[in-house]
Amino acid sequence: MPSVASISQQIWDMKYRLKAPNGDVVDKTIEDSWARIAGALAAPEADRDLWTARFREALEDFRFLPAGRVVAGAGSGRNVTLFNCFVMGEIPDDISGIFEHLREAALTMQQGGGIGYDFSTLRPKGAPVKGVGADASGPLSFMDVWDSMCRTIMSAGSRRGAMMATMRCEHPEIEAFFEA
Repeated sequence: MPSVASISQQIWDMKYRLKAPNGDVVDKTIEDSWARIAGALAAPEADRDLWTARFREALEDFRFLPAGRVVAGAGSGRNVTLFNCFVMGEIPDDISGIFEHLREAALTMQQGGGIGYDFSTLRPKGAPVKGVGADASGPLSFMDVWDSMCRTIMSAGSRRGAMMATMRCEHPEIEAFFEA
C-alpha cells in the first residue's frame, strides 16, 4: 500500500504543482510552490517583501494550507479563479435565461471554479409553456444539460469541474430529484 507521503506527492504533482504548457515542471519542490503562492498573495501589499516572508512562513510545513484553487492558481500567471466554489444566480424560467446561466457556469468552471445552482425556479415537467404550445421538460432534464457540460469542460488545471444542484422541498419534482 502506498504511503501517505507518496499519495500526497502524487496529488501535489497532478493538481497543484505549477507546470509550463509543455509539461515542464516549474515548481521543482513544494517549497517552490509555497514561494510562488506567498509572492502572489503579497503582490498587492505596500511592503511586498515583508508580506511574502510572512505568508511563506505561514505555509511552511503545512501550518496553513490555502484552498486548492489558491494553491493551483496563485502566481501561475494564468487567468483562473482563486475561489473554489460559487453559488450562482437564480435561473430564470425561460429558455434564453436557462442557457445564459449554463454559459456562465461553463465559463466559471473553465477558470477552475465549482458551481452551485438551485433548479427550483424551473417549472415542473408537463407544465404548459406559453406561446409555443408545448409542455415543459422540467428541471431534471436541464440538470442533465448542466451535468453534460460539467463532464465536457476541463477546468483550469487537471480536474473536472464540480457542481451542486439543489431543489426546494416543496417543488413538485422533489421526489424525482431524490431518485435522480
